[in-house]
Amino acid sequence: MIDPEFLRLLVCPASRVPLRMATPAELAACNQAIAAGAVVNRGGSPVAAALQGGLVPVDGGVLYPIVDGIPILLTTEAVPLPATAKANSKS
Repeated sequence: MIDPEFLRLLVCPASRVPLRMATPAELAACNQAIAAGAVVNRGGSPVAAALQGGLVPVDGGVLYPIVDGIPILLTTEAVPLPATAKANSKS
Protein backbone atom coordinates (compact mmCIF):
# COMPACT_ATOMS: atom_id res chain seq x y z
CA MET A 1 0.00 0.00 0.00
CA ILE A 2 1.19 3.51 -0.79
CA ASP A 3 1.20 6.12 1.97
CA PRO A 4 -1.66 8.58 1.22
CA GLU A 5 0.64 11.60 1.77
CA PHE A 6 3.15 10.18 -0.73
CA LEU A 7 0.38 9.31 -3.21
CA ARG A 8 -0.79 12.94 -3.26
CA LEU A 9 2.66 13.92 -4.59
CA LEU A 10 2.73 11.42 -7.44
CA VAL A 11 1.74 12.29 -10.99
CA CYS A 12 1.68 10.38 -14.25
CA PRO A 13 5.09 10.80 -15.92
CA ALA A 14 3.44 11.11 -19.34
CA SER A 15 0.47 13.41 -18.71
CA ARG A 16 1.36 14.96 -15.32
CA VAL A 17 -2.15 14.30 -13.96
CA PRO A 18 -2.51 12.96 -10.39
CA LEU A 19 -2.41 9.23 -9.76
CA ARG A 20 -4.78 7.09 -7.72
CA MET A 21 -4.65 3.51 -6.50
CA ALA A 22 -5.97 0.97 -9.00
CA THR A 23 -9.33 -0.50 -8.05
CA PRO A 24 -9.71 -4.23 -7.43
CA ALA A 25 -11.74 -4.43 -10.67
CA GLU A 26 -8.95 -2.78 -12.66
CA LEU A 27 -6.34 -5.14 -11.20
CA ALA A 28 -8.54 -8.16 -11.84
CA ALA A 29 -9.12 -7.15 -15.47
CA CYS A 30 -5.39 -6.58 -16.03
CA ASN A 31 -4.45 -9.86 -14.38
CA GLN A 32 -7.04 -11.74 -16.42
CA ALA A 33 -5.55 -10.28 -19.62
CA ILE A 34 -2.02 -11.07 -18.39
CA ALA A 35 -3.02 -14.69 -17.71
CA ALA A 36 -4.38 -14.90 -21.26
CA GLY A 37 -1.03 -13.64 -22.60
CA ALA A 38 -2.62 -10.52 -24.04
CA VAL A 39 -0.68 -7.75 -22.27
CA VAL A 40 2.29 -5.83 -23.61
CA ASN A 41 3.56 -2.77 -21.76
CA ARG A 42 4.17 0.54 -23.51
CA GLY A 43 7.82 -0.39 -23.95
CA GLY A 44 6.77 -3.40 -26.06
CA SER A 45 7.63 -6.10 -23.51
CA PRO A 46 5.13 -8.83 -22.70
CA VAL A 47 3.83 -8.73 -19.13
CA ALA A 48 3.89 -12.25 -17.67
CA ALA A 49 3.60 -11.78 -13.91
CA ALA A 50 0.31 -10.92 -12.22
CA LEU A 51 0.11 -7.42 -10.77
CA GLN A 52 -0.28 -7.03 -7.02
CA GLY A 53 -1.05 -3.33 -7.17
CA GLY A 54 -0.88 -0.32 -9.39
CA LEU A 55 -1.39 3.37 -9.85
CA VAL A 56 -3.73 4.80 -12.45
CA PRO A 57 -3.87 8.40 -13.71
CA VAL A 58 -7.18 9.98 -12.73
CA ASP A 59 -7.98 10.25 -16.45
CA GLY A 60 -7.42 6.46 -16.78
CA GLY A 61 -5.93 4.58 -19.68
CA VAL A 62 -2.87 2.91 -18.16
CA LEU A 63 -1.71 1.31 -14.96
CA TYR A 64 1.75 1.79 -13.47
CA PRO A 65 2.68 -1.36 -11.54
CA ILE A 66 3.67 -1.39 -7.89
CA VAL A 67 6.46 -3.93 -7.30
CA ASP A 68 7.48 -4.78 -3.74
CA GLY A 69 5.74 -1.62 -2.53
CA ILE A 70 7.57 0.62 -5.02
CA PRO A 71 5.61 2.38 -7.78
CA ILE A 72 7.29 1.90 -11.15
CA LEU A 73 6.63 5.28 -12.78
CA LEU A 74 8.37 4.69 -16.09
CA THR A 75 6.27 5.30 -19.19
CA THR A 76 7.71 2.17 -20.81
CA GLU A 77 6.44 0.05 -17.89
CA ALA A 78 2.86 1.36 -18.10
CA VAL A 79 0.30 -1.35 -18.79
CA PRO A 80 -2.72 -0.40 -20.91
CA LEU A 81 -5.96 -0.94 -19.00
CA PRO A 82 -8.30 -3.40 -20.73
CA ALA A 83 -11.57 -1.86 -21.93
CA THR A 84 -13.47 -3.86 -19.29
CA ALA A 85 -11.40 -2.29 -16.54
CA LYS A 86 -12.08 1.21 -17.86
CA ALA A 87 -15.82 0.53 -17.95
CA ASN A 88 -15.79 -0.93 -14.42
CA SER A 89 -13.81 1.97 -12.95
CA LYS A 90 -16.45 4.49 -14.10
CA SER A 91 -19.37 2.70 -12.49
